[in-house]
Amino acid sequence: MIPEIQYIKGIGPKRAVALNKYGIKTFWELIEYFPRRYLDRTRILPLNNLSKDAEVTVIGKIEAAGVRRGRKPVFYLVISDGNGILEAVWFNYVNQYKTMFKVGEWVSLSGKVNFYRGFQMVHPDYDKLGDGDFENLINTGKIIPIYPGNEAFKKVGLNSYTFRKIFHSILSSHVQEIPEVLPESLYNQRNFLPRQESFRNIHSPLEEDYLARSINRFKYEEFFFIQMMLALQKQHTSKNEPGYAFENPSVKLEKLYRQLPFNMTTAQMRVVKEIRGDMKRPHPMNRILQGDVGSGKTLVAMMAMLIAIDNGYQVALMVPTEVLAEQHYFTISTFLKDMDVMVGLLTGNTITSERKSLQDHLNSQDPLIVIGTHALIQENVTFSKLGLVIIDEQHRFGVMQRSTLLEKGIQAHVLMMTATPIPRTLALTIYGNLDVSTLDEMPPNRPPVQTYWRFEDKTEEIDVFVMDRVDKGEQVFIVYPLVEESEKIDLKAATENYSQYKKDQFARYKTALLHGQMKSEKKEKIMRDFSEGKIDILFSTTVIEVGIDVPNATIMVIEHAERFGLSQLHQLRGRIGRGSKKSYCILKTPYRISETAQKRLQIMTETSDGFQIAEEDLRIRSWGDFFGTRQSGLPVFKIANPVSDQSILQTARKDAFEIIKNDPHLRKEENSQLKEYFILHYKDKVKYFNIS
Repeated sequence: MIPEIQYIKGIGPKRAVALNKYGIKTFWELIEYFPRRYLDRTRILPLNNLSKDAEVTVIGKIEAAGVRRGRKPVFYLVISDGNGILEAVWFNYVNQYKTMFKVGEWVSLSGKVNFYRGFQMVHPDYDKLGDGDFENLINTGKIIPIYPGNEAFKKVGLNSYTFRKIFHSILSSHVQEIPEVLPESLYNQRNFLPRQESFRNIHSPLEEDYLARSINRFKYEEFFFIQMMLALQKQHTSKNEPGYAFENPSVKLEKLYRQLPFNMTTAQMRVVKEIRGDMKRPHPMNRILQGDVGSGKTLVAMMAMLIAIDNGYQVALMVPTEVLAEQHYFTISTFLKDMDVMVGLLTGNTITSERKSLQDHLNSQDPLIVIGTHALIQENVTFSKLGLVIIDEQHRFGVMQRSTLLEKGIQAHVLMMTATPIPRTLALTIYGNLDVSTLDEMPPNRPPVQTYWRFEDKTEEIDVFVMDRVDKGEQVFIVYPLVEESEKIDLKAATENYSQYKKDQFARYKTALLHGQMKSEKKEKIMRDFSEGKIDILFSTTVIEVGIDVPNATIMVIEHAERFGLSQLHQLRGRIGRGSKKSYCILKTPYRISETAQKRLQIMTETSDGFQIAEEDLRIRSWGDFFGTRQSGLPVFKIANPVSDQSILQTARKDAFEIIKNDPHLRKEENSQLKEYFILHYKDKVKYFNIS
């Protein structure tokens, strides 16, 4: 019988609490706490073959042991194998080690070799071998797993050594209780090791080949179950959910198209056609529209809105900031002023009388468009005939927030938009259950932003350039990093720089400082003032990354650009170049920056293609860093990497979709264990994939 986690040998109540805080609450979550890397200790090195900085494993008899007294006591022992000698030292838990080791016993030591008055290891891993018992080794003669750690684990003594002991105990006592979850035909076809054997090999590997096969199996499993969720969601959405079929031709859409003062791009026309096709079907559209900054997503969204309006339904557009809501409201109202379409705005600043009037229209089933922030998901906001939900910058909202808005309609069509281009190679993982539309073409009247990388010694020249552009009537962003770990220091630096510039170089200009710790009302006022041209130079942290569109802003100076991620730099740069004027982005850094930062900055100067930048960013960074917080609803992988494990992902997707196609309810006998495992581990997550 599988015990509760605190009763597993080596854990206990305190360690169970630390594991629970990390999200490890059950036996199954514990056994899937996979190593982050491995050390090969299958080769025992003679002590006369040591060299400085080598990672080695040695075995010898303890010739001397004791405590050296000084400013801080140090426990040491000296071992010999008859060919050479090695000293090991420990600076912590000296009294514990003093009683642990005895002269004359055998011991194995593993670690990095230093040279200090002879060869030495500091804090090595060890196995006590008694009189020479080499049979029951945990840290010696094997491939050794190294587990991720954190401060909470450290406080209760959970480290790689204790995890190895815990898993050694689990695999001895409970391995028979680990069920196979994949259909037999599938794991035979893919040449997988049985699941029990795979867990043995990943936590206590004996051979590299078996370890590699076990790692591949668990990577496959992670992809496979996520793809199963996507396959089930897609099946459910496309076949079982009734929706509104918007079959009426959209007269207003055609009128808008004829009145446009510019030509739509081929990509925009293609995407509008895809959306029209979706909305004609009697099932809810579930589409994501991705396109680079400035690629024309708003116009596409407007056309989708008009389809819903011409079919008698209401539309909700939710955006992350009040300024962005106001900008969308202004843009859409201007474009649709001759269309006889009501457009409402709902934010935290909407006055009570306007809010009540808007709610009365929503209650009356009038076809209308309401644009808003989080205010749209408040309980007292209701829709009587919501037919289309559009969520802009969807990754800025948590899964639950998106879900709350969708629940205000009954099977409404859904269009999500993002200006964060997702590399094409990853669309299967991120949007595998959604239909994806991509605007991969920029309007022809948009000149690309010229991007330059400059060192700090060019500050004076950059300031002169900035003043020259402001004198010509243009506006400027100066952006400072704000990193969570050093937020107070960063904010102080930004504030001090702003104060200095305001007094000296830029004294004759209208300037302002914007950062995330300001109250919402103040932030919104500053962004509004900048948008209306009341501010010449806006000093800001990355709070401007999304939610401000100022066609007259043509210059951006990014201070300490080496501290920003590539996608973040691209998003920031997207705040300028919104009009027809030539625009410039200047990336400022110190001379000494990392090689990775140099790569990022070089890419920024070479291309403005968001999809190419996203691909490069993924090569440089990990999956988790690229996609950010867990609240985004994106899958979190323990062992798989969608970037480097594309072939495994493709195979897992093919297999998962094939199984759901042939057995949509997993009722076949061969899929019974698969169904049981899926219900236990994934059932609660399925509903969120529709809105992720």
